[in-house]
Amino acid sequence: MPTAIAVTSTDLVLPPTDPQTPNAAVLAAPETRSLDASIADMQQLLARYGSVVVVCPTSAPAAVQRRLHAVRALLESDRIALVRTDLPPLGAAVLVRQLRQLAACDFSPGVLASAARLLAHYIYAGAVLGSVSRLDRVPVSLSSHLKGWLPGAHFAVLAGPTPQIVRLGGAGDQRLAGPEFATQLLVARGQLQTDWPTTALVPAWQIQGPVQETALPEASPGWWGTGKVVEFAAYLPDLPVLYQLVSSVRREACHWCGMELIGDRCGFCAAPLATPAGPAAVAGGTPQAQAQAQAQAQAQAQAQAQAQIQAQTRGAPQALGAARGAAPALDAAPGHRAGPALDAVPARGVARALGAPPAHAARPLPAPGPATDPRSVP
Repeated sequence: MPTAIAVTSTDLVLPPTDPQTPNAAVLAAPETRSLDASIADMQQLLARYGSVVVVCPTSAPAAVQRRLHAVRALLESDRIALVRTDLPPLGAAVLVRQLRQLAACDFSPGVLASAARLLAHYIYAGAVLGSVSRLDRVPVSLSSHLKGWLPGAHFAVLAGPTPQIVRLGGAGDQRLAGPEFATQLLVARGQLQTDWPTTALVPAWQIQGPVQETALPEASPGWWGTGKVVEFAAYLPDLPVLYQLVSSVRREACHWCGMELIGDRCGFCAAPLATPAGPAAVAGGTPQAQAQAQAQAQAQAQAQAQAQIQAQTRGAPQALGAARGAAPALDAAPGHRAGPALDAVPARGVARALGAPPAHAARPLPAPGPATDPRSVP
């Protein structure tokens, strides 16, 4: 029984990649559903799947966020994870589909929820815009604002993982910094008439396979500040690569709710990873030396994960580790305390926005073998 993936809008539901990809549960908007009905809907999901991971973009209306917190607080459940993402609408929909793919594997609910922050760093989400005058979710320089007044000016904007804006068609046309691993490209067309994503990004980013197209999400014009937009997202499409990326990160147990996690923050209660106490914690010397060692370890872990993806996506598919097969979603252990609502967590110093990739060393890759779908292994 896979963990349920729920979303706050139909914009976040893309067609499945294969028949084994689970569907996502769409939670009704607060203005169309009473609080009692929303609680009943969540109770049905918990009864059927055991745990629920809800993906809610940070750009969602405040009423949607309040409803989610109210439902979880009234149910007093530690089996509901509220995952926030800063990705634009199309990129967020790609993230949701990747979580749906992984939900059919043997990952526990805690690992699945905390994997969202890791996966978001490997989604290159952006758009081609006819104007950046109302763009407020990506830093826009004064010169870009001024160039936006020129007739026929178009801009290529990358929202993540590293924000970037370049003007198209000018002298010395710059390129957007793309992924260094094989990806596929998904395009959603708005009112802007341009083929730049397919003509420029496909060769520059070494996109594999045909370009996929989908309808423009309803939230995209508001997110980008204009309806003259063509949104795009480059992503890792293969489930074995996603499985290897997540499974290669060291797992920990949350000191608050007991859920498994990867990275530095629990996906269910948002509690940060506990720092070990005792001689081992102070062996690094001064606080400055410890901070420097932690930064070096984080950079090394990111480099290892990047190297793994490049090795797995550049040649013929290789074995990505033996999977244990699909397993039932893990319920909360009886002895665990219920995790706090996210509103109470910031007292522990928790940040809401997507942070840096996990600072944990990746586990060694298994020996090569024939490529396999993790969900099909008994």
